[in-house]
Amino acid sequence: MKKREKNKKKLTESDDGIKYTVCGEWFPLFWDYHPDLYGKEDETPLDTEMRLFCACTRWAFNRLLEGRSRKELKREGQGLFSINSRFCDDAVLKAKAVIESQKELLALEIEETETKLARARKKLGRAEKDLDKAVKANDPVKIEKAKRAVRGRKVRVKKLSDKLDELKTHQSNGTISAVVFGGRSLWKRVCKGRATKEEWRQARQNRLFARGDETKGGNPNIKICYRNGDFSLSVTISHLSEQKGTDKKGRPVMARAPRVEGKLWLPEKHRLKVWELLLSGAPYTVELIRGRDGRYRAHITFVVTAPVLVTNPNRGYLGMDTNSDGVALANVNYFGQPESWHEGFNVLYPKALHKFDGEFQVTVHPNGFLYIKVPELAYSRGYRRTYLIGVLAKVVVDIAKALGKPIALEDLDFGKDRLDTDRRFNRMAANFPFKKIVEAVVRRAFREGVGIKLVWPAHTSAIGYYKYMERYGVIIHHAAALTIARRAIGFKERITGELKQKIQAVKEKLNRKVDSLPGEGKGMTRKVRRLFKWLDKKILVHNGLTRYKQESFYSVWHDLKELVLLSR
Repeated sequence: MKKREKNKKKLTESDDGIKYTVCGEWFPLFWDYHPDLYGKEDETPLDTEMRLFCACTRWAFNRLLEGRSRKELKREGQGLFSINSRFCDDAVLKAKAVIESQKELLALEIEETETKLARARKKLGRAEKDLDKAVKANDPVKIEKAKRAVRGRKVRVKKLSDKLDELKTHQSNGTISAVVFGGRSLWKRVCKGRATKEEWRQARQNRLFARGDETKGGNPNIKICYRNGDFSLSVTISHLSEQKGTDKKGRPVMARAPRVEGKLWLPEKHRLKVWELLLSGAPYTVELIRGRDGRYRAHITFVVTAPVLVTNPNRGYLGMDTNSDGVALANVNYFGQPESWHEGFNVLYPKALHKFDGEFQVTVHPNGFLYIKVPELAYSRGYRRTYLIGVLAKVVVDIAKALGKPIALEDLDFGKDRLDTDRRFNRMAANFPFKKIVEAVVRRAFREGVGIKLVWPAHTSAIGYYKYMERYGVIIHHAAALTIARRAIGFKERITGELKQKIQAVKEKLNRKVDSLPGEGKGMTRKVRRLFKWLDKKILVHNGLTRYKQESFYSVWHDLKELVLLSR
């Protein structure tokens, strides 16, 4: 139960509002400049400011690990890197955030490594048994193959054991693993000679970060303005400011630093929201990132108030079952039954999709079921897949908004505990964008005021297959979506008389194949016979169990799923 609540917490936002990030591109206009005290010949003043800021971040990271305080580092960093107090404080906070995130991830990494190690040890035990059998059979080919397997399993176990010992040492000492600024993968490429040192340096000094301040017009160091229908952005070049005196307490008084200004391009769909942000005077955070192509991207982050919900769970739920090539939807009323689409219901074709015919297919069933198929989801590249997922999320949320019903989703999380230990699972998890689809739908729904409810995902397909697929004449994905919506409402999935008759019919059908050879799908095998014995016991008590026990992994639905796989 705790695991469910933990996973739900990841996808929810605070009650006060949600963080909203807009990505744009900035086109700076530089004045005539010459290399200054801190700059290099091939650097612009902005590049110098970025290099000094990133160097301050790395310096603050190492000093924080030594136990120095934020206030002390803020004062000392200004003198070392010649950037203003706000940029220096932002660099210290960035470094502090890296340390805190690493400490949070340490406990998760230990848990996942322990799971991997336990699984690797089981595989080692099975490999050793296979070796013993091969030795007894005196089969040289099998012996050699088993020896290679045992040797590989031992290497894997040792590697995970060493990693676990290292992580636990960090946890007991209060330290963190080594952090590579600029990216570990790029550093490995540099070490192998596949990337240049210049690329490595550029990756370590390519960003500038400034927090917002409500008392100073939103953001004093990186400021956004709106004039004559266009947005512009100006960046303070703090290392070029000069001291013009001291105050009564002996603190230096600096002249106003020069600024680099330029046009800011923002996507059309976000322009109104940013304009409203500037009118309100609310604080906003800006991070400038210089890409490998030399272009400057601006990530503007601010908090928006959560909209009022436009959906009502008393009307029912829109169940959604996610698949590798699209989603299945079920329009379910409050009584847990499919509800027909209202008159005039239509799914609008997305405007931006125009690559080829059939890239966005919608199949509507009049009894309340619908399937949206996007074939490219299964094989398209990263950016294209992300774009298609965003389009799919918009369509799903618009349907829920038109119905006035919240969306019911499976709370399924593919953790890293199985990675590197199960080749087939790795391939499936890598190609199945389940998490991206769920997150895109949750984000879009939150912005549009559409309610979301995450449910326990166990056995939804098995329940749909046995109870609803034949009854409503739909495919398995529609039946699973109906099960998800019913689970969100709070219904138990009871064993009905109709289901008992189905199980009995399967049993009689298999008993008639007594003359067939034993094997999968060939008569009543010993494994199938054992399954029926377990089912006879579990079915008697299933309806009297609590909902949590009915949905547990080793419930009657698990055995029914195994029965389908073994008797197909």
